[in-house]
Amino acid sequence: MSKPVILCVDDESMVLESLEIELKRTFGKQYLYEFAESAEEALEIIDDFENDDSSILVLISDWLMPGLKGDEFLIRVHEKFPKIIKVMLTGQADNAAIQRAIDHAGLYRCLYKPWRREDLIDVVNAGLMAK
Repeated sequence: MSKPVILCVDDESMVLESLEIELKRTFGKQYLYEFAESAEEALEIIDDFENDDSSILVLISDWLMPGLKGDEFLIRVHEKFPKIIKVMLTGQADNAAIQRAIDHAGLYRCLYKPWRREDLIDVVNAGLMAK
């Protein structure tokens, strides 16, 4: 069995690059890191890992993305994989979308862009400890 996975989803490559730097700096080689620029791409990655018998521990997703919005995406993921820790990272989600993700996707936390590195790491650490 391979290493557990942290999956980040955002349609802005700069955001994904920042997340990659911060996560790898903190957690090093403990985890595999995957990045997707859309919810559809992320769903494919999740399916691939399910077939490889790897587990995605934490999913960090933007809300405002082309196609599927973050709350809808997280609900879909939760229906199939309820144990994945789901974090929304957003600059534009309204309260209704966040509440939908809490109620129907088991949203663990919501962080707002621009995020503080310490807050991101604290949320990921707490999510990993909750597993």
